[in-house]
Amino acid sequence: MHDMKLDVVALGELLIDFACLETDRDGYPTMAAHPGGAPANFLAALTKFGAKTALLGKVGTDAFGKMLTHTLEKSGIDTSGIVAADDVFTTLAFVTFDENGDRAFSFSRKPGADTCLTFGELNLSLIDAAQVFHFGTLSLTDEPARSATYQAVAYAKERGKLISYDPNLRKPLWRDLEEAKDQLIWGLSQADVVKISDEEVEFLFGLGVEEGARHILDTFGVKLVFVTCGAQGCYFRNAVAHGHVPSLSGIQVIDTTGAGDIFGGSALWKLLSLSKAPQTLTEAELTDVVRFACTSAGISTTRSGGISSVPTYAEVLKRMDA
Repeated sequence: MHDMKLDVVALGELLIDFACLETDRDGYPTMAAHPGGAPANFLAALTKFGAKTALLGKVGTDAFGKMLTHTLEKSGIDTSGIVAADDVFTTLAFVTFDENGDRAFSFSRKPGADTCLTFGELNLSLIDAAQVFHFGTLSLTDEPARSATYQAVAYAKERGKLISYDPNLRKPLWRDLEEAKDQLIWGLSQADVVKISDEEVEFLFGLGVEEGARHILDTFGVKLVFVTCGAQGCYFRNAVAHGHVPSLSGIQVIDTTGAGDIFGGSALWKLLSLSKAPQTLTEAELTDVVRFACTSAGISTTRSGGISSVPTYAEVLKRMDA
């Protein structure tokens, strides 16, 4: 039994992101490895600000799996829910750039350890101990991780946990986009608090940011939605308030990896510190939450990596006072 109280438990992928540093004459990349996985980045922000967190996930017993588990431990995330398996390799994501300089993702995930997580492997006492259960959709692309996610969400809901969700659409990981749509919408139907991007709103509903946010609240029973709009900041909406907060200005962006996850974790941290039901928060309270999250995510883009780029609480406050 897990006797410690946890603030947030997340379920999902823990993987290595390989980023292209340069290419040789034949176009082959020299790559740098970084710890990745949206739920891990999300928890890293919460943990940095003092929340108690744990990750439910699966890696291989290979060198990368060990490194990732060590990285979580170092950042203060509870790893007692991380399963290490002999028969599958830790998932790898390669980011290369095409001739136009646009990012292209290649995943070594056929299967990768993260998709092989079963419900029977989950340390359910971590869900019991937590206030909030968070999930995304990379765990919904393939079985058995999809069923494990379904069952874990049901388990958390039965126990009255607040459900947090980030669709985090990665089109190359889906066999077909209709299936992706169905799974992303299933996630919305389960969630209390949603962080979604303007592109994901457009993909799912063909709607703009404000109409999309209203549609999500009205249709799926979601209590609070944040729609992130990249450099344009974030629009928020619940039953009693809505508004828009611009993104952090005057910064030198060098790496946006994990910025959306860090926004999500930072926003959830502020929500937890308010100790109020998300549907009751006022415009002033939500503006404060989103300003904090936009500032935190903004600072993270001035540093490379995901987990390693989360600022300290003092840095965020100092920047907000500036």
